[in-house]
Amino acid sequence: MATDLQIAARKVVSLDPATGETLREIECARERDVHESVKRAGAAQPAWARLGVQHRTALLKKFQRLLHERKSDVAQLISREAGKPYVEALTTEIAVVLDSARFYVENAHALLRDEPLTHGSFAMKVKSGRILRQPYGVVGVISPWNYPFSIPATEGLCALAAGNAVVVKPSEFTSLVALELADLLHAAGVPEDVFQIVPGDGVTGAALLNSKIDKLVFTGSVATGKRIAQVAAERLLPVVLELGGKDPMLVLEDADIDVASSGAVWGAFVNAGQTCLSVERCYVHRKVYDPFVEACVRKAKQLRVGIGLDPETDIGPVIHERQLAIVEQHVAEAIAGGARVLVGGTRLPELGPNFYAPTVLGDVAQEMRIMREETFGPVLPIMAFDTEEKAIRLANDSEYGLAASIWTRDRRRGQALARRLAAGTVQINDAVSSFGISEAPHGGIKSSGIGRTHGRFGFDEVVRIKYVASDLLPGMKKVWWYPYGSKFSSAVEGLLKLQFAHRAKERLQGAMRSAGLFTKRL
Repeated sequence: MATDLQIAARKVVSLDPATGETLREIECARERDVHESVKRAGAAQPAWARLGVQHRTALLKKFQRLLHERKSDVAQLISREAGKPYVEALTTEIAVVLDSARFYVENAHALLRDEPLTHGSFAMKVKSGRILRQPYGVVGVISPWNYPFSIPATEGLCALAAGNAVVVKPSEFTSLVALELADLLHAAGVPEDVFQIVPGDGVTGAALLNSKIDKLVFTGSVATGKRIAQVAAERLLPVVLELGGKDPMLVLEDADIDVASSGAVWGAFVNAGQTCLSVERCYVHRKVYDPFVEACVRKAKQLRVGIGLDPETDIGPVIHERQLAIVEQHVAEAIAGGARVLVGGTRLPELGPNFYAPTVLGDVAQEMRIMREETFGPVLPIMAFDTEEKAIRLANDSEYGLAASIWTRDRRRGQALARRLAAGTVQINDAVSSFGISEAPHGGIKSSGIGRTHGRFGFDEVVRIKYVASDLLPGMKKVWWYPYGSKFSSAVEGLLKLQFAHRAKERLQGAMRSAGLFTKRL
């Protein structure tokens, strides 16, 4: 095990993936630093919660305004550190966070409001029930490099609005973006101890997991997510795990080929394919397979690959060499198995160290790694199907279940098929963009993870649910208390007969309505 001194000497290096240029070296937070950060967050959280939702959301509104004013600078930093085109930094990062702030400013008060609970049991009609939502305390966030601003920001804003303190461990590849997020929140008035960044590597992330956080929200690989779940289980630490996907796209025979092919190209290549919601495998009805593939190839050839800060760039670099190697392996194995490279399929070293040409593959097979494992690169593998039933089977034949898309001119047909797909999100005639809908829950099933972020379902992940029951007849002893006896047993049997024997239940409900015992107050 590394000593504290060794950890102190460790640094993460922020690089421009397009050029390999070192942007900055940042010292890793040591284990004791992480624990101290969580301790400070825990000490500051009660005052933050007592501040009240109105004051907290006022600060989030100020953060929104500051982000809008500094959007260009923040987008440029995202582009430099993550490699994505400047316009994608604006649309998939800045715009998403601005709208997330809008959602919590508008809805946090209602989401935290006490909720009356009606009791169906006749014996419990004399009680008034309420559901309370209270903050966990300190929420830890471990965020990835592919969306280094929007993921920790949307998760952090949600937790802050609910009254939690937040400690974020960002990816070692994109620490500068995370630090910029913290600067914006602090400038808006969020106390420094209430929102903290602990930069570092995997050792730092492990320290956060093992600290006294009250909940963890993790976005990353399945392998790491499983290890986190095992460690969290030791102390029953609640977790939200978003673990990626191998998202299928189904193109039906009645789809608009021009629209669907444009959607496939953007859905596969946005952020150089490094998106958990991206189109990672495409199934096309055989009747329209040839024209669809032809359109995808033509459109892929028109894409401009380059440095993200160049306004003419459509696709930037892959984040680092290890990810590029995975892309190459998947493509090479597909070719060896009989797939055809219709465009791309090669590195572009003349542009920089981590560039890969947008690639379209035909004649792929379901058993290939390119159709089963997350590629996370600018590759669009396309496979034909003959029947609707076969398309559903192929789409569901995966360990993942994050998202999927269906392309058809018949909306009712698309909605019917969406119910049959094993995915947390299904979009009809669009892909990826659901992440930008602040009201929509984000998360998957199977190996794609546990829990949800975003919207009211994501909000419920950062609050503890408490039930409070108030007796409406406090001066009356309850009939179910001691002593028991034969008379009490007979009374219980009679009550059960009244409530659950069909005709007796109807008569009793009618009598109780007449007596005014079915009111909202109860």
